[in-house]
Amino acid sequence: MADQQIQTHSISNGLTLIVEPMADVQSAAFCLLVPAGSNYDPPGQAGAAAVLCDWIMRGAGSRDSRALSNELDILGVQRNEGIGNSHISFTGATLAESLPAALRLYADIVQSPHLPADQFEAARAGVEQNLHAIEDEPRQKVMVELRRRCYESPWGIPSEGTLEGVASLDPGAVRRHFETCAGPRDAILGIAGKVDIAASIALVEELFGGWQPKAAPSFATGPRGPARDHISHESTQTQIGIAYDSVPYRDPEYYAAWAAVSILSGGMSSRLFTEVREKRGLCYSVYASLNSLRDQGKILCYAGTTVERAQETLDVTLQELVRLGQGISDDELDRCKARAKSSLIMQQESSSSRASSNARDWYHLGRVTTLDEVRDKIESLTVEKLLDHIVRHPARDFTVLTLGPQPLEVNLAVS
Repeated sequence: MADQQIQTHSISNGLTLIVEPMADVQSAAFCLLVPAGSNYDPPGQAGAAAVLCDWIMRGAGSRDSRALSNELDILGVQRNEGIGNSHISFTGATLAESLPAALRLYADIVQSPHLPADQFEAARAGVEQNLHAIEDEPRQKVMVELRRRCYESPWGIPSEGTLEGVASLDPGAVRRHFETCAGPRDAILGIAGKVDIAASIALVEELFGGWQPKAAPSFATGPRGPARDHISHESTQTQIGIAYDSVPYRDPEYYAAWAAVSILSGGMSSRLFTEVREKRGLCYSVYASLNSLRDQGKILCYAGTTVERAQETLDVTLQELVRLGQGISDDELDRCKARAKSSLIMQQESSSSRASSNARDWYHLGRVTTLDEVRDKIESLTVEKLLDHIVRHPARDFTVLTLGPQPLEVNLAVS
């Protein structure tokens, strides 16, 4: 792969800048992570970060809400705002020559947002609509509720908040969340694309150097939910969620864990698709994913099926999770590596992907991994390494949540 030049720069107020020039693109992208995520929602006010994420875009600096949106559109910024446990994220991509103007707007957004009182209800209503949509979609709901039961609070609380928490919010509460959390300390800005390193550093120093640091926010922890649970829901379908411990992104065995999950759930030749859906026809959807927080990781699994086939679907899925440790073929690992190489090539061609990946790396690792380093880690995987990893981190101690008209039995001989 092409040589990567990646430069990091620390601003005195605590913001870390990561710049990666990409010679073969005409675009430039950024990913700004502000440490004001849902973990820091005040007790009883889950959703403060989610409402802030919408409200903060409704005017900043010298521009009201409409003027800000218009200027971003004129610059052609393809943008997104998102909520995570630790951060509110602002991502955008545009033509390289438009990046300085776009960053100038985002400097205003995070440092001098208007947070207009007359638009608070609209921001809150948007979050409430998203939460109602989750309630109305059983597939989403079971996975949201699974996180409550496999992670301690606040990591298990939905980053979107709760209907009760959002209903309790007022403009003052969300402003306090902004004033308490949204500062440059531990913030991360990734920039990638057709950019110059020295010019990028000078620009970010100019735009963000005056951002005043705040005390590091804190949060309280609480217990997770029950390991076996059922949510009653009248339907002809049953939704199944399964979780068990794995390793986080910073763990040396992360890529072995990733490969194991890819063999379980990477494409139509994967174990779960083949054994649960294709051979037995038990369900219409089944998958597994590796979910990594900073200091812990889980494998999260989902299956959606009919009420009549739900018990067998759960039994076979658990059996397949356990059976992975009994043997993996060279062909399965080769297919896994091929998928990873395709993904790396696409990352190499995307300024948005590089900006976001570099920012994520810095948060999880305190450094940036190059694409060549990732490729080498994947190439070094062997069947023996994967099986050794599974011995150390077996599929057991499952958290199982079902949503449907009747609960299911968890076969303790398997789990």
